[in-house]
Parts: sequence; C-alpha cells; structure tokens
Amino acid sequence: MKLPLAASSLLLTLALSACASLNPMHWFGNKKPVAQPAALLIIKNQINVATVWHTSLSDKKTAAFSPAAVLDAIYIASNRNELARINPQNGQRVWKIKTPANLSAGVGASLDSEFLGTKKGELVAYDANGKQRWTTTLSSSIEGVPRAADGILVVRTGDGDIYGLDAATGTQKWRYRHTLPSLTLQSQAGVVLYKGGVFAGYAGGKLLALTLDTGSIGWDSEVSIPHGATEIERINDVTSNPVVNDHEVCAVNFQGRLACFDVHSGNQLWAKDMSSTSGLAMDDNNIYVSDTEGNVYAFESEHGVNLWKQSALHLRQLTAPCRVGDYLAVGDLQGYIHFLSLEDGHFVARIATDGSPILTPPVPYRNGLLVQTGKGDLYFISLS
Repeated sequence: MKLPLAASSLLLTLALSACASLNPMHWFGNKKPVAQPAALLIIKNQINVATVWHTSLSDKKTAAFSPAAVLDAIYIASNRNELARINPQNGQRVWKIKTPANLSAGVGASLDSEFLGTKKGELVAYDANGKQRWTTTLSSSIEGVPRAADGILVVRTGDGDIYGLDAATGTQKWRYRHTLPSLTLQSQAGVVLYKGGVFAGYAGGKLLALTLDTGSIGWDSEVSIPHGATEIERINDVTSNPVVNDHEVCAVNFQGRLACFDVHSGNQLWAKDMSSTSGLAMDDNNIYVSDTEGNVYAFESEHGVNLWKQSALHLRQLTAPCRVGDYLAVGDLQGYIHFLSLEDGHFVARIATDGSPILTPPVPYRNGLLVQTGKGDLYFISLS
C-alpha cells in the first residue's frame, strides 16, 4: 500500500475497501487543530534577485516536474502531457509537443535526448527537435527523474525496481529487483549517478549503491531502523535523493535520521536524528537539509557538527535546499524562494513566483536558478 505525498506535505491515503484521507497531524491520535504555516518575516533583500523571464505550460493541477538544462536548451514537462523546449535567453518556446498520457516523471536529459516516464510504466526518449527516438515499457509507473551517464539511462519504478537501459535505444542492460514494505510513502525519489555508481534511498530506511555498468549491488546500509507501535509510526522511508561526493554519500528519511556513509564501503560515518521528506544538498564542506517541520539546517559534512538552524519557515513545506553561488535557496508552499546565508542561515533575500507550491528543488543555472512551480510556470531567477 502506497501513501502519497501531496504538495510536499504528507497526506496519507489508505486504499482499503474505501479510501480515507488522514491529516498528518492526526496520525498519532493528536486531535488538536492543525497548525498553520508560519507567517513570513518582513525582510529587506541584501542581494539583488530578479526574475529574468518566466514561461508556462498552464497546468490544470499541481504537479512535481523538474526542468532539465542541456547546452543551449531547457526542457520542461507538464501534467497536460506536454514537453517543451525553452530558449534560455528569453524564455520563449522553441517547440511544444504532446506526449503519452499520465506523465509521472521528468524531465531527464542527456546531451542528445530528453526522457519522460508515465504512470503506466512507459519510458519515452525524444531528440532535441521533439521527435520520438524510442519507447519502452517497464514493470510499473516511472518514479523520479531518469538519469543518464556513460551511455546508460537509469530509471526507477514504483514497485521498487531500478533499470539500466541503453540510452540510445532503450534496450534493457540490467535490472535490480527490490521488494518494498507493505506500507510506503509515495515519492518522487529517483537515483543519483556518480562516477560509475548508482545511489538510491528506499522505503524502510535503506540506502544502496549499485554499479552503473552492470547493476550489481555494491553495498546496502540502514539510514535508520523503524520504531514505533503502529505501522504508520514505523514508516521511515527515504523519499528524496541522496547526495554524494568522492568520500561520502548522505541520505535523510522520514521519522528517522540524516546519515552519511563511506561512499566505497557503505560504513556509517555519522548520523543525526531527523525527519525529512524533501531532502538535502551538499557542497565541499557542508550538508544542508529541510526537515518536515520547516526548519533548515547546516551540518559540517565530515563529522556532522550542527553549524546553524533557520526555524522561521515553520510548516511552510519546504523543498530540498539548493546551493547557488554563496547562498542557499529553498522553495515553499506559496511559491516563494527564500535565500539564506551559508554562514549562519539568516535571510538575505526572497522572491515570489506564481503563488502555487514549489514541489521540486530549484535547479542551479548559470548565474541563478531555474524554478518550476506546481502549476507549471518556469522561472529563471538571477542573483547579483
């Protein structure tokens, strides 16, 4: 049974003889009124942030798609089953095409292709002119952004499997099979590719490493162990992508921990109690994470020393942080992008988008960010 994450919050839907929705504040018998997101503090921008351009695919419903930037093109998808190429200079559409119905994942991209997945398990590749190159059908819905490296496209499906495909033809090269727990949180966690490795977090608090060329397992480690008296209390899924560098790979899970592991052996280096569904970011020295309460933390990456905590965005359903220049950016449920100081986490700027939730992390691009909102608008925001 899969429990969906809605608008970056945790909305449980139990599919039994009938469907019932549970407010996350009531999971554990808490009958108090649901707490409201924090009002925004009035700040004066200390840096110049501006919308250079924005464009829209006019989604009817909110959806969690991410833009892909390749060379001189940006690609975006929508839940109206469209794929568009955007001119990065002015935000104008170069072309727009209809895609297979019920898109669930995208946009993934290589130097010569874009990749989209559907809820029926279809994976489709297009060229730079929007012409379909190939399509293949996998075991279940495509989840997370398809990732390509060294001619191999890696994609994850809703039943827990990970596939390695020939990026040019869609031919299957390998398949890693994984059995999921009976109760999981729906997410858009995909995979991370790094120097010949495939890294993925799983329901049940698992983090694993596979080899890119063969899909063989390198190691399988626990981010945290489930605890609690009920099935819901024991949910500790990793619902976001890990982050990785030459020395360590780190992941965070719901009702669990933030944990870092040796990238080669999978041995745990350090861990902190944490609950997050949105995820984390890494730079040369630090780990940054947004938790389920709306706090943003910075930890020193080698030993896990807590450097600072920003708590003024309580319950604002934050995206994973994104390092951009000398700042950290997070999006929220009302379409704001908040910029924080890397040194101590104080606010240095804020900018509004279209008012709909930002469901995927901002993407660093040139001297700023690409931000795709829940209703489909794409913004290029510059910093100076």
